[in-house]
Amino acid sequence: MQLPRIFTAMVTPFNESGEMDYDQAGRLAEWLMAHGSEGLILSGTTGESPALTDSERMRLLRAVRERLGPDVPLWMGTGTNNTVHSRELSWEAADNGADGVLLVCPYYNKPPQEGLIRHFTQIATGLPIPVMLYNIPSRTGVNLLPASVRTITQECDNVVAIKEAGGSLPQLQELIGVLPPRVRVYSGDDAMYFTALTLGAYGVVSVAAHLVGNELGTMTQSVLEGNLERARRIHATLTPLFQELFRYTNPISVKWALNYLGIPVGDVRLPLVTPHHEQAFESLRQLIIRLVSAGLYSEAEA
Repeated sequence: MQLPRIFTAMVTPFNESGEMDYDQAGRLAEWLMAHGSEGLILSGTTGESPALTDSERMRLLRAVRERLGPDVPLWMGTGTNNTVHSRELSWEAADNGADGVLLVCPYYNKPPQEGLIRHFTQIATGLPIPVMLYNIPSRTGVNLLPASVRTITQECDNVVAIKEAGGSLPQLQELIGVLPPRVRVYSGDDAMYFTALTLGAYGVVSVAAHLVGNELGTMTQSVLEGNLERARRIHATLTPLFQELFRYTNPISVKWALNYLGIPVGDVRLPLVTPHHEQAFESLRQLIIRLVSAGLYSEAEA
């Protein structure tokens, strides 16, 4: 199975009433695939999964699948801090056309490593579609260690990737070293992606690809071709954008940016809120203007 290198963790569009806008979700997905994304992950952190109902998740999946057709890699976030619920969601995602599932570490519970191993293996065992693990200690309060990832992949052949957002280059390097080649390591942090690539990471699960998917693809290809200088220049150009997109809790800033560019995705849902003071997004606005002027990004309606 050939996995995409540039996965975009897609935002979830809402209308002015705060309800899911399924038509716009389909249009956004189509637009992203035309602008550098190679696959999409729905209802992940960037998709505001904690604020979605189970029925909204599945209807979103069906709407985007109908719009994109059967050939686009379409994965779905189904991880929760409840093992049984996560397994049920994962099977439902498979039944509704997902090509794979993204399973975040259980949050709030703070399980030990043995609990993490058993949680993921129980969800993945028998699941008819592949699994990507997701380690992000800053949100979950628990760090999935490389040795635990290796154990999980040894027990479950369908665990084929991990999104690593631990913020530690030594841990990332260890992870790449202990996993078999069939298990792909993705950077879960746009700002660390260039370095992750040079260490042997396979790809990125990106937020910034909403805006600069083509550039991330060019950077990836440059590293694969050995042109590190060109890749470094792209990374340096995009770094200010990476930083601004995470000034506020994701996906507040990227949703603001898309709306600013004329791609309507609505506001975030509570408990997230968008800052409304005058200078809240001024730095991001100026960056987008420079990107457009430099030809790195073209405004377009989704």
